[in-house]
Amino acid sequence: MKNLVLASAVAALSSGAAYADADTYSFDPTHSAIKFSWNHGGFSTTYGMFFEVDGSMMLDAEDPSAASVSASVPLSAMLVDPTLKGHLGSDRWFNGLDEKLVEFTSTSVELTGDETALVTGDLTINGMTAKVVLDASLNTMGEVRGNQVVGFDATTTILRSDFGVGAFAPFVSDEIAVEISIEASPAS
Repeated sequence: MKNLVLASAVAALSSGAAYADADTYSFDPTHSAIKFSWNHGGFSTTYGMFFEVDGSMMLDAEDPSAASVSASVPLSAMLVDPTLKGHLGSDRWFNGLDEKLVEFTSTSVELTGDETALVTGDLTINGMTAKVVLDASLNTMGEVRGNQVVGFDATTTILRSDFGVGAFAPFVSDEIAVEISIEASPAS
């Protein structure tokens, strides 16, 4: 029974007459987002968001652990206070935000429960790559307006110093908490 629900979701998404060849799913940019936060000197928790998440997932009904995901978001699309965004674009942090991407490519998926998995992959920020593990869970799957849709949430914590943006640590926390919510449907 272990992993039955997740495996069933993958199987359902990868089967059926209308979706027989649809094992690649594209992120829905309207319903996908990344929220991140960090501690500012013990005084506050600062939050930011990305909404321009572009990505896809490969789901394998025969072997759910063979699933994969890749995603990218432009650093310039970061939503934070405008003054803070100016600071983050300075040479002390990212040395500019334009034409830079945050990118993730999975390297393995380990099923951990009926609706959960650990997704390990390479995260690239600021031209530097580090391994991260996403603690992912299946929200639901089903048909929406004639399209098969699947939704996942994931969390992780990264160290900004791994990406060359460790200024003012530890006053400004090196740890960044990340929350991801993705909705996807078969790629056209």
